Amino acid sequence: MSKNMDLFQWSVRVYFEDVDSGGIVYYANYLKFMERARTEWLRADGLDVAELEKKDRILFVVKSLEIEYSRPARLSDLLSVSIVLEEIGRVSLDLFQEITYDKQVLCSGRLRLACLHADTLRPIRIPAGIIRSL
Repeated sequence: MSKNMDLFQWSVRVYFEDVDSGGIVYYANYLKFMERARTEWLRADGLDVAELEKKDRILFVVKSLEIEYSRPARLSDLLSVSIVLEEIGRVSLDLFQEITYDKQVLCSGRLRLACLHADTLRPIRIPAGIIRSL
């Protein structure tokens, strides 16, 4: 399917639990910020991940990820996490995500989400209703 370049943005504050002893965000926590933003992105499109799993037996999981770190985030920073849906495949979504602070890119990543059946954990076609929502 063709590219969708709508931008979704979500804010997250850096808390003490997110940083190391030097007050710098631990690198793995950027992935947590990105994950939370993806959940909110789906919710903004009317898709609740808990309902998708429970009612529709669908999971979206990270199949692949490439990330680049450019600058550190620090304690108390208010970060902006953005998502652009770049491609919709039969069983996958390709996304570009970026985390910025004060309009400076801290990290960015490209990832592929796979659509899986919750019982078998095998890839399944993304339902038409979900594609329309996105």
